[in-house]
Amino acid sequence: MGKKKSKQQRGIANGEEKINQEEILKTLGDFTDKDNWDKFFTLRGSDDNFEWYAEWPQLRSLLTDNLSFPEKHPEGVTILVPGCGNSKLSEQLYDAGFQSITNIDFSKVVIMDMLRRNVRERPAMKWRVMDMTELQFDGESFNAVVDKGGLDALMEPKLGSGLGILYLSEVKRVLEIGGKFICLTLAESHVLDLLFHEFRFGWKMSLHAISQGPPYGTTPELQTFVVVAEKDSSPTLVSDLSLFLGGYSIERHGNQARKLYEMLEKERHTRTKYSNNSDMSYTIEDLRLGAKGNISMLQPGRRIKLVLGEPGVSNFFYNCMLLDAKPDSGQFVYHYGVFIVPQLRAHDWLYTSEEGQWLIVVSAKAARLCMVFLDSSNSVFPMQSIQSDLSPLVKQLAPNYGDNDNDLQIPFMAAGDGIKKRDIVYQVESDLTGLIIVDDVIYEAINKDDPYKGHKYRRLTFERSENLVQSEALLSSKFDSHSSRTPALSSEAEVIHNHLASPYHNGIISGILLISSHLSTATSFGGLVKTAVLGLGAGLLPMFMKKNLPTLQIEVIELDPVVLDVARDFFGFKVDERLKVHVTDGIKFIKEIADSKVEGEEKSLRKIDILIVDVDSSDTSSGLTCPEADFVEEYFLLAAKESLSEQGLFIINLVSRSSTMKDAVYSRLKKARTRVFSNIFCLKIEEDVNEVLFALKTDFAIEEQQLSEARNAVARYSEEAKEWGEKVADQSKSIELLS
Repeated sequence: MGKKKSKQQRGIANGEEKINQEEILKTLGDFTDKDNWDKFFTLRGSDDNFEWYAEWPQLRSLLTDNLSFPEKHPEGVTILVPGCGNSKLSEQLYDAGFQSITNIDFSKVVIMDMLRRNVRERPAMKWRVMDMTELQFDGESFNAVVDKGGLDALMEPKLGSGLGILYLSEVKRVLEIGGKFICLTLAESHVLDLLFHEFRFGWKMSLHAISQGPPYGTTPELQTFVVVAEKDSSPTLVSDLSLFLGGYSIERHGNQARKLYEMLEKERHTRTKYSNNSDMSYTIEDLRLGAKGNISMLQPGRRIKLVLGEPGVSNFFYNCMLLDAKPDSGQFVYHYGVFIVPQLRAHDWLYTSEEGQWLIVVSAKAARLCMVFLDSSNSVFPMQSIQSDLSPLVKQLAPNYGDNDNDLQIPFMAAGDGIKKRDIVYQVESDLTGLIIVDDVIYEAINKDDPYKGHKYRRLTFERSENLVQSEALLSSKFDSHSSRTPALSSEAEVIHNHLASPYHNGIISGILLISSHLSTATSFGGLVKTAVLGLGAGLLPMFMKKNLPTLQIEVIELDPVVLDVARDFFGFKVDERLKVHVTDGIKFIKEIADSKVEGEEKSLRKIDILIVDVDSSDTSSGLTCPEADFVEEYFLLAAKESLSEQGLFIINLVSRSSTMKDAVYSRLKKARTRVFSNIFCLKIEEDVNEVLFALKTDFAIEEQQLSEARNAVARYSEEAKEWGEKVADQSKSIELLS
């Protein structure tokens, strides 16, 4: 039957000659071009079949096992073979008992050839001309989709992953629950990456290395894999990868195997993260893939934390909360709305708590609400620019609106900046810092239980980063919220130094109480703990420490004398025998102490017991808002460690949205463990943005049990400090060892 095979054809069929992939690629050209395939199949003819990757003997057991479904006879298993070409695979499956097979290919030439070849011997087999990226079948029509190289052909690197995504979305649509996508592939990194992404949520996935017979067995670069993805009844399921790789090893397959194992390890880590962290932030891509169910449909009571932002699409990234209204939310005015929360209100109970967020949903009268929380990276821009940047992102989260999807108008709503009244108290231009602003504000009452509702606050800001409040102090003057008259804010009022309005200040205090062994030692022996604070701001932190931690001897190092004048004149900052100020360069100050040689007791007293770095950055292009980049360079960190006493504590207020930058800081702190710091602790203040790092000079390992005991001690200590103890004790519970 058919034409006599040439020597080369016999080599392909019988394993007598090695396949040269490069020659095949040159013959065919563009794998995604229909005319090329028509020409390819016309030249080869129907009997000149060509097998990609592997032959039937290597595939038989794996395919027949995966095509066996409970309570279904083989002839009743519905199978789709996309991009069938002139491969014998469908015929071999048919002869093995699987007769309900539909073959498709966009080449009319090959479909007509294959139909003629099989119409008599395999009459139940179906053949259709069809584009595999636009399947003309109803949803859940098949038990299995068997792909032999089709996805690889669509995934030409120069064309990107667009066609592959379209194809796999169609595969997922036409498979029924429990159905399987069986994909033969060379598992190149860009193909495997797409498969992992597309079948991460709601699918059970396994990877099999195919045992290669001649001629494949002598060419490791032609190693073929089979990916099996089974559709689960739970669309949000994240299952472990099952691997059946046999003798596939780095030793034999070299760099290809190394890359594959690296990708597998990365994907396993990703799946573990999704499985274990119910409070993690998702991306639009995660939601498209089904991480939280069908996002195009409303699901009452669903609440999803996510990050919006796409390089090339948006200028910024945004922290968001997506909420589908609960059943008892009343009548809706909007099908979908966006609610923008400005940076100054991002920590209000109404917006941070789940209870408060559901109240916003009710008041917005939206069936779905996307709450967007602005931060220091995006809040400096006009609201109109923010809305323009957000629009293409939030549209992707809109629920189906029936036949009127194109007419759906998405309203943008926004909370106020939270300030009821504001007066500029003082402005001064500094050669070092630029314009310095002192203002008094009264915040709008948001939480009725707020003990400081109606109080005035005094703030210090720098024009160079005007949306970052450098310091904020509670003032003693309070007005009657029921009075019709609002008082002048600039009237005489004292700063309350027993109250810390900034969460990170409370965090620093909690870390000092939790970690520093000097406090108990000083209390026992009547000594003083030498504490250095780099960066004065309004002087609120050192004033608080002087008042509430009587064993501290505090020295503040501030570069700008104008900042010192402002702290004295407007924030009640005062020096005395326990609190001194040095107007000098902080790095130079620390290096002088680090370089001093210990020659007896007098010199040893120059060492610092607690060193706090609280310096804002004048150049945020580095990715750091705090501290200045020089303060996290290795040379300074080494000097900081050397300046500390043997049990010294080093503290940095770290503000950055860049995970790369934060990882770099962590790495520098831990680099060459015997040279820098071994014991590092972290307290996250503002998610993904602000955290306080604590590092101990001692290399003696700190265990979790010791931390637990220290937390109990902080709680007991804080009971005596009713004004501030509860906040500090609560934050100490969140301090963790940095792995």
